[in-house]
Amino acid sequence: MEALRPLASVEVNPDRPTGVTLCHVGNNPLHAEAYRRAVERPGAVILHDAVLHHFLLGWLDESAYVEEFVFNYGEWNRELAGELWRGRARSAGDAAFFQHGMLRRLAETARVVIVHNIAAEEKVRSEAPCARIEVVPHLALPPAEPPAGFEVLRVRERFGPGALVFGLFGHLRESKRVMTVLSVFRRVRRRHANAWLVVAGGFVSPDLERAAAPLLSETGVVRLPYLDERDFWLWAHAVDVCVNLRYPAAGETSGITVRMMGIGRAVMVTAGGETAEFPSGSCLPVDPGLAEEEMVEAFMEWLCHEPDRARELGFHARNHILRAHDPAAVARKIAGICARLA
Repeated sequence: MEALRPLASVEVNPDRPTGVTLCHVGNNPLHAEAYRRAVERPGAVILHDAVLHHFLLGWLDESAYVEEFVFNYGEWNRELAGELWRGRARSAGDAAFFQHGMLRRLAETARVVIVHNIAAEEKVRSEAPCARIEVVPHLALPPAEPPAGFEVLRVRERFGPGALVFGLFGHLRESKRVMTVLSVFRRVRRRHANAWLVVAGGFVSPDLERAAAPLLSETGVVRLPYLDERDFWLWAHAVDVCVNLRYPAAGETSGITVRMMGIGRAVMVTAGGETAEFPSGSCLPVDPGLAEEEMVEAFMEWLCHEPDRARELGFHARNHILRAHDPAAVARKIAGICARLA
């Protein structure tokens, strides 16, 4: 918002209608009010995820959910809607819930839908062919200077001068491939005593938390709660490599990926349209599916043997983010889109 203020008059959560309503909507029940406003006051929508299925599962009751699914995919899919509702406990990792984005109402109502990558653009287009879509990069807001004290964290945790520290940050859910990362790291740590893994965040699923508990107690794993902004940046600078996978994918350009690349950290990402904009040599793309675990292990092993490669990746990552995800440039694009709607 601050980047937009020099370019346009901006009111946050106004009670009265304004010239152009700009709503940011994601796949989370916390976005219910933004979704409601976007539908009631059509304007510009920044769609953080190209899947709203999980948000609607948590927001609607069974009857409303089934009717919304039928609105999106037709009467002939009413039975499928019922099956998905009954199986909603597995929605965090079941590809069927990601394949059905349930975007039609929002995308067809909005005057323009702003997305951050080509995968999201294609998903919106497939579910709302008449929608107007604009692709604008996800902005990056790294601190101007590394926060004081991040080196102390490495000393406190006894990482040692030759340590290679991997980090897994954010809401811990099945689609972040938590079990894959923990299982692979356990094997890598047995071969490399200088390898460490920081796992920071709260588990979304109690079942996943129970399954991960034995692996989180392994040697070399540092377990942290969900971090506030200050502590996130401290730990972000304290790690050497971020592991930030997404499968099944939701068309999201990860803010964590953009932030970590923006401060010059190597990042493992899931290969796909969500990460296709990142140039070769600026991140480590991991193929989803059968090859995933093998590739994560190979990348960890390689970086343990050649830690300088992590610094090279981080250098190229930072240059790309500063160039392509500059907040002022992103704000100009969004302001221009909104101005054309006024």
